[in-house]
Amino acid sequence: MRSIALKMGLAFLAIALISIVLIVLLARWNTGTEFSRFISDRRGADQVNSLAEYYRTHGSWEAVSLTDSASDQPARPGGNGPPRESFFTLADTNGLVVVPGPDYFPGQQVPQMELDQGLPIQVEGETVGTLVFGRIPLERNPREEEFIRRTNLMLIYSALAVSLVAVLVGIFLSRTLTRPIRELTEATQAVASGNLGLQVSVRSRDEMGKLAASFNKMSADLARSTEARKQMTADIAHELRTPLSLILGHAEAVHDDVLPPSGENFEIIREEAGRLDHLVEDLRTLSLADAGELSMHFQGVKPRKLLKDLEASFQHLASQKDIQIRLETDSDLPNLTLDPGRMTQVLSNLLKNALQHTPAGGQILLAARNVPESVELSIMDTGPGVEGQEIEHIFDRFYRADKARNREAGGSGLGLAIAKSIVQAHDGQILAESAPGQGLCVKIKFPIKPNS
Repeated sequence: MRSIALKMGLAFLAIALISIVLIVLLARWNTGTEFSRFISDRRGADQVNSLAEYYRTHGSWEAVSLTDSASDQPARPGGNGPPRESFFTLADTNGLVVVPGPDYFPGQQVPQMELDQGLPIQVEGETVGTLVFGRIPLERNPREEEFIRRTNLMLIYSALAVSLVAVLVGIFLSRTLTRPIRELTEATQAVASGNLGLQVSVRSRDEMGKLAASFNKMSADLARSTEARKQMTADIAHELRTPLSLILGHAEAVHDDVLPPSGENFEIIREEAGRLDHLVEDLRTLSLADAGELSMHFQGVKPRKLLKDLEASFQHLASQKDIQIRLETDSDLPNLTLDPGRMTQVLSNLLKNALQHTPAGGQILLAARNVPESVELSIMDTGPGVEGQEIEHIFDRFYRADKARNREAGGSGLGLAIAKSIVQAHDGQILAESAPGQGLCVKIKFPIKPNS
């Protein structure tokens, strides 16, 4: 039995059948018991009325008798004791048996508890005796037996009808509950076959709905990751091909005497080899960061000193481009636990990008500020900025906001991706804000740690 729907259907059916059988058995037993009690109470009331009339007429219980258990006839005077199998016992005011029933003999003392449960016989407001019920089952007449039989038959028919309804409801519920499971099973098999990004319908907000939503997110992330991997592979091949083509082309040209073995031609080969080495090193850094194996040497660092050293390193280059670098920091900044070398690598990369896109006469602001539970470092330029759709991708690998930029101007397209990986390794957060014509601002937020 491999189908969950079948298992659930059988489980629903079993529960329903067990419940129905118990209900029917209890109902039959209760119906018989209550009906017998009703009959006995009714016959007892008839007996009490007949016996009260007898005592009112004769003034004593002498020669009194009772009706038998299967008759509806009232008590009658005369006779030699009770009829055969009488269901009732008659006791006088002292609790002594006058007319014996199935549990007592004449003259026996009836226990007070039995007397309390019996029916008192009263004449003109005075109790003259007590009618006590017997413990043997009360015999029923044919009409009473027919009523019980029809009642039991109706219970059986009702049980069968309810069982049929339970089967239909069980099948419906099992199919309804297992439908999301079937859809998820088919979807996972499709994903395993290579159909990435497949989505299933989220039909509820319960555990199955959450499972379907989680599958959809996983499938979408897997599709994006696979597409990004394919794109990255193509980008790496493209980035490696350019310097290799230049190196091989110039080397073959020199070898074939097409180009002279001059220092200028060797310098071109050296520069392209250096660019190739830089790209390989960037890829290595990213792979280490992805694997969580990027070496870090954390220590306490003052944010202002970090930015001040950065400003000093790039001041000469900024002056050559007629760009002003300003430094603004809050006075009460706590120390940050960072790897100074790695963080200098990140900030240097960001500042290089800012200098590259800031026109002459512009300025770059280096800032460090206290924000709620964090310290924020930011680099803001006055360049042309980045379009709204582009800003979401500037930290992607091999992404260039300006598609027209050549490699010498734009680098490999890995710098911001490396910066993001290093910041995340510091438990930090990096984001960019920009508007066309208003420059680009890159912010790095580090949580303030207790020992900072």
